[in-house]
Amino acid sequence: RLHHPDVATYIGKGRAQELGDLEKQLGFDLVIFDDELSPSQQRNLEKMLDARVIDRTALILDIFAQHARTREGRLQVELAQLEYRLPRLTGRGVAFSQQAGGTRSAGAAGVGGAIGVRGPGETKLEMDRRRIRSRIADLREDIENVREQRSLHRQQRAAQAIPVVAIVGYTNAGKSTLFNALTESEVIAENKLFATLDPITRHQMLPGNQEVLYTDTVGFIQKLPAKLIAAFRATLEEVIDADLLLEVVDVSHENAIEQSETVDDVLHDLQIGEKPRVTALNKIDLLDEPSELDLSLYPNAVPVSALKHVGLGALREKIAQVLADSMEMVQVTIPYEKSELVELFHRRGRVDLEEHRAEGTFLTGRIPRTLEGYYAPYLEF
Repeated sequence: RLHHPDVATYIGKGRAQELGDLEKQLGFDLVIFDDELSPSQQRNLEKMLDARVIDRTALILDIFAQHARTREGRLQVELAQLEYRLPRLTGRGVAFSQQAGGTRSAGAAGVGGAIGVRGPGETKLEMDRRRIRSRIADLREDIENVREQRSLHRQQRAAQAIPVVAIVGYTNAGKSTLFNALTESEVIAENKLFATLDPITRHQMLPGNQEVLYTDTVGFIQKLPAKLIAAFRATLEEVIDADLLLEVVDVSHENAIEQSETVDDVLHDLQIGEKPRVTALNKIDLLDEPSELDLSLYPNAVPVSALKHVGLGALREKIAQVLADSMEMVQVTIPYEKSELVELFHRRGRVDLEEHRAEGTFLTGRIPRTLEGYYAPYLEF
């Protein structure tokens, strides 16, 4: 038993030879490793096994490629694929002929034919590397433009002071189904890994007529490679800038706690592990005894069934409560000629008490800190 991965083959020469003998018996043509292989390990294994070898990163990228529906998602997938493939180029030119799992990327497929001309003495391998580097530079520029546009949209939302709730969780936990249930919309909700790759945002009301924006995001997975987190930074910024995280946990899964810990690890990698959070313990309809759930294992936990629309009222109440706790407590008297500020308080904040007095409308409640400037002249001390 190896205590550390073998430098040459990851699994050791003896185990690789056993796998090669098995290939001769069964005739398989693809081997998938549930970990990350170095380029040299991948090449050595392919020679020994006489089969194509891909690792965990390549497999995840292939699934990402199948589910990227927007231009932004496709750009991020293609960039991650090319950055993964560049150090793995060999004289066979695999970078432009195939993807892990066999799915061809529109961008990568189009790179091989028209970018650059082979220079004097330049080999095909050198030319392929140059083409990939050129394409990577173009993709990074395009993605930076996407990030700037998303940042502008977030700034516009922030100016309106509408709280943003980012729905996060392990892949296939039911995030999109819960998103649909909470927002009464119909985004694609499939029983597949990474069915949602591109962030989707919808407007909805919380109890007390408080406005909120829900954002559905890409699912996390155990051992999610750091380079993939970096590649999807533009998408994950929707999570980073959210006011509250709504974590969805599939409590019917035997590894529910471990999956939640994986999500927690990714959130800490993004440096947002301490952000206000509510946990939706999803799929309670699949449990024999939902009442036996230990809610103390998760922050601000609410049992729900997104599919059956069970527990959604309690979940909305919990979201409203946690958002309110993160707001600023104020007492203000708004002159009657400034009635638009009373309406804004109701829409963006949480009103605990409202009285109509001679000098104006007296309000006690909580407002987002971004709105404090509007109410500063009317504060009661």
